[in-house]
Amino acid sequence: QVRDLETDKFLPAYKQGEICCSGPCNMKGYLDKQEATDAMIGADGWLKTGDIGYYDANGYFYIVDRLKELIKYKGYQVSPSELEDLLLKHPKIADAGVVGFPDEECGELPSALVVAKPGENLTVKEIRDYVAEKAAPFKKLRGPVCLVAQIPKTASGKILRRSILNDLQEKHNADI
Repeated sequence: QVRDLETDKFLPAYKQGEICCSGPCNMKGYLDKQEATDAMIGADGWLKTGDIGYYDANGYFYIVDRLKELIKYKGYQVSPSELEDLLLKHPKIADAGVVGFPDEECGELPSALVVAKPGENLTVKEIRDYVAEKAAPFKKLRGPVCLVAQIPKTASGKILRRSILNDLQEKHNADI
């Protein structure tokens, strides 16, 4: 099943939410950690996987993000992978990594490291304007945006979000 992140209600096909599962192979809980168990397994026995996704009309599930990676901007949930996919559609962008940049007033600000395609002249303003034009207002890149030579990734190609955040914080602090 897929559940709404706000209401915890089951969602129909093609609606994104947290993927949950139930069955005899589910874990029973964490040893001596009832609070953690209750956070992961609902009173109805459904296990919350922490994966954001949806299912189609044929019952196939698609994972699009991780709940822990969602950016919380003023009560809105912003998917880093959704913004990365949008950035990769820009004709001058080769790669991108998006994270939430800590902010006292807003919670987190969508922020990005961006790699320009070889030979392309790309500006931070151009990147911000592109996202502002194509995405909902709460998904705008309001935090630091930096052009870099490469996005930090694991050997298997997974984006290292903690490294991106550290890079953005260093660059932000250097600019202050």
